[in-house]
Amino acid sequence: MIKSRTDNTGVFTTTDRLMALEPEGRLPDFHGRQRSNSLLAGQHGSRMRGRGLDFDELRRYTRGDDIRHLDWRATCRAGTPLVRSFTEERDRPTMILCDQRMDMLFGSSLLLKATAAAEVAALAAWIAFHAGDRVGGIVFNDQRLDTVTPHRSRRRVADLLARIARQNRALRADDDAPRNVGQLDKVISGCLANADHDQTVCIVSDFAGLTERTLGLLQQLSFHNDVLAIQVYDPLAMRLPDAGVVTVAEDQVEMTLDLGRAGVRNSLADFLGERFRVVDEHLRRSRVPHLKISTGEATVPQLRRALGLVEAQRR
Repeated sequence: MIKSRTDNTGVFTTTDRLMALEPEGRLPDFHGRQRSNSLLAGQHGSRMRGRGLDFDELRRYTRGDDIRHLDWRATCRAGTPLVRSFTEERDRPTMILCDQRMDMLFGSSLLLKATAAAEVAALAAWIAFHAGDRVGGIVFNDQRLDTVTPHRSRRRVADLLARIARQNRALRADDDAPRNVGQLDKVISGCLANADHDQTVCIVSDFAGLTERTLGLLQQLSFHNDVLAIQVYDPLAMRLPDAGVVTVAEDQVEMTLDLGRAGVRNSLADFLGERFRVVDEHLRRSRVPHLKISTGEATVPQLRRALGLVEAQRR
């Protein structure tokens, strides 16, 4: 884990703040037709199955009906053309997996990774809720998993957001509890064991500790379900400042590093860049839709860009 000298300036969230994101969550759901400028468009976006169609009724053919919907057997029995009509499937379970492990307790600028993840998870929950889906999730830290069974109710969303806020505010820089390197795999395995077909699973995490086993679990989960990986990262992973002091913590050992020293800065940059690259490469190999959220910018504009809404509104 890498943390700044000013961890206590990172703003923790509250249930009220996450509930207040509801208006921002009135966005097209993740299964709609993705715009060409969306981060979910293209090869990865095409893997999102979209909403299915439920059979509604047989009715008489009328001019303009799609002949592909003709039911030939029923037509032969009735002696008159009959077509099948369908209604859009509206009630899909959506599971939000929100990471609040100690690795998420870091933020070099606007937000902590844990707080950014909490906000993105809340936005995803509201998007699913307003799409008519049942919403549930798993909120996890290094020792604890809080599971909320999907249900179509505002109270269930509030329960999920309260659990996210509770774990977010419980994070402490001086927490000496051991980190669980296998926790992410445990969460995905649990979701895999309980997920029915055609669920939506949204994983919001920095994906620290991701391994080949994690990759396999993601691929298994995405075989019968729609999985969206949202990778939360800090801008330091992309570019370190030329000066400043950071504290690197690993297994109860802390080391202060002066970024003004070129050798120190370059070594740390290589470490952060490699970890970011490995996670990014594994997620790409999993072939699940994947987008990135930076802690250096407000979460709502980033998610709107990912859904391709900014340019569309300017037209």
